[in-house]
Amino acid sequence: MTEFKKRRDAFMEKIGDAVAVFPSAPQVIRSNDGHYPYRQDSDFYYLTGFAEPESVLVLAPSHPQTKTVIFVRPRDRDREIWEGKRLGVEAAAAALSVDAAYPLAELDERLPALLDGSDNLYYGMNGGHEFIRRIIRHVKQARITRRRADNAALNILDPSPILHEMRTIKSAADIAGMRRAVEISCAGHLAAMRYARPGMHEYEVQAIVDYVFASRGAESNSYPSIVAGGNNTTYLHYTANRDRIPDDALVLIDAGAEVDFYNGDITRTWPISGKFSAEQRAVYDIVLAANRAAIELCKPGVTFNTTINDAAQRIMVEGLIDLKLVKGPADAVLEGGAHRPFLPHRVGHFLGYDTHDVGFYRQKGDWRPLAAGMVVTIEPGLYVGYDLDVDPRFKGIGVRIEDDVLVTERGRENLSEELPKDADEIERTMEAGRRSKEPLLA
Repeated sequence: MTEFKKRRDAFMEKIGDAVAVFPSAPQVIRSNDGHYPYRQDSDFYYLTGFAEPESVLVLAPSHPQTKTVIFVRPRDRDREIWEGKRLGVEAAAAALSVDAAYPLAELDERLPALLDGSDNLYYGMNGGHEFIRRIIRHVKQARITRRRADNAALNILDPSPILHEMRTIKSAADIAGMRRAVEISCAGHLAAMRYARPGMHEYEVQAIVDYVFASRGAESNSYPSIVAGGNNTTYLHYTANRDRIPDDALVLIDAGAEVDFYNGDITRTWPISGKFSAEQRAVYDIVLAANRAAIELCKPGVTFNTTINDAAQRIMVEGLIDLKLVKGPADAVLEGGAHRPFLPHRVGHFLGYDTHDVGFYRQKGDWRPLAAGMVVTIEPGLYVGYDLDVDPRFKGIGVRIEDDVLVTERGRENLSEELPKDADEIERTMEAGRRSKEPLLA
């Protein structure tokens, strides 16, 4: 719990004498009385390390006795028979390194005394509609009683400018967690390269990836795995994964493992046949050049959404011109937007407890520069859909290459460097996998 306590202490130092409330994520019904698999709210987990639902953290730095309080579900043998063991109220304070723990049923009774120490309440309007209404009721009552009290929770403030900035810069513990998540993510992708065969459906390839994630200890996927073959590679967030992969098609896999709430997010594109066609290789090498150039630019002080993004886009636009898919010169294409149907997204995003992680990309109106401790994805993509009026040899070719990059004091470290992405190396990896008789977990 040391890391979580350090985070709470740092956050409380930044909010002064204010109070903060962080609810757990609500459970969500999938169908009838069955829930979706539960995943804790990232902010709540970041401050507590506690994954159970129906919990609330209250931080009150100015409170004389209980600066950190958690409300949790009590032990309940009947429910635990069905759902598994709960931490319970009696064990919660010591286990989570907080000053006090109470049953969740006492929240309404105890919350006013905790909130009344300050006029300012940090609360992110999360926890579900009922919890939002609950907090608003408390604040309305506080505004009534404020006339006869020194302090009351009058002002609701957004904690994200403080908390999400903390999450943007990773600690040593965060970086260790990210390494593990990316390592397992790479293993899933590598297994798909080695064990996929012509004739497979997309879901069969997905099963390889997801199996390796789970077998290596991932609690879940970072997001539903994208396994797209043929023209499906040109759909950015295709997740149906039901089609048979054409024997001459590319396969685009965008998948990551979540391990202890840290997320990998990696994309590789390769031919199900084991060999790139001339057209597939031409498009692939353009995207690979953009990926490598963008990674090389990652270092403190460089602007992610201008310098890095623009460099990757220019490389791909020049490639489109060389393939006669658009007409140049490059400056005119970029200014006029002829490239946009082929390059519909930017170069990447922050990565951490969320796949599209929190953090502000702008500061005071300007794109912010990278800083040591940030983890970003670098994922240029080029997509030639069948609906585009271009040389038919290139239609249905979509390529995205995505790596997870840690910004360091001296530059960058590509956390997913071990996963093949050079076209020749991919072909060798696939050939070696098809020659091998080893089982999947060897």
